[in-house]
Amino acid sequence: MTDTETGPLTHFDAQGNATMVDVSPKAETERVATARGRVTMQPDTLALIRDGRMAKGDVLSVARLAGIMAAKKTWDLIPLCHPLLLSKVAVDFTLVPEANAVDIEATVKLKGRTGVEMEALTAVSVAALTIYDMCKAVDKGMGIGGIHLAYKAGGKSGTYEAPDADAASR
Repeated sequence: MTDTETGPLTHFDAQGNATMVDVSPKAETERVATARGRVTMQPDTLALIRDGRMAKGDVLSVARLAGIMAAKKTWDLIPLCHPLLLSKVAVDFTLVPEANAVDIEATVKLKGRTGVEMEALTAVSVAALTIYDMCKAVDKGMGIGGIHLAYKAGGKSGTYEAPDADAASR
């Protein structure tokens, strides 16, 4: 087994088998996580999204719903994630014309025994994939990238804020 800087890897037992972490002894605390990512595209594709003229419909509304649904289903997608009772999922978009991009930010909250980083990251990832799916007929060269944890708070490990991760990921 390999130890990390903060201690032993927690998703493995003494024999090296993957296990779900037992969070029952942990205290319930307010927890929040924010993740970000970006979809890059041709200028014409961004204009179609901005103007609501994409043939498949309102791209950002559908992507927002997909991101929210994905956060709620993270435990179904990532094998060792716990099913969580989320209290808030927000997915927001910013059009960035100078980069021909849509920036995505997802924030997830709950009061519980484990964090919501994976839920925030999953929300951003699925929102990005939804944008690609809805726009691929006009722009197969879109790129998805820069997906990262920007912020988390709560729990034993406290607060984490990515050091200028936004600039480094683009």
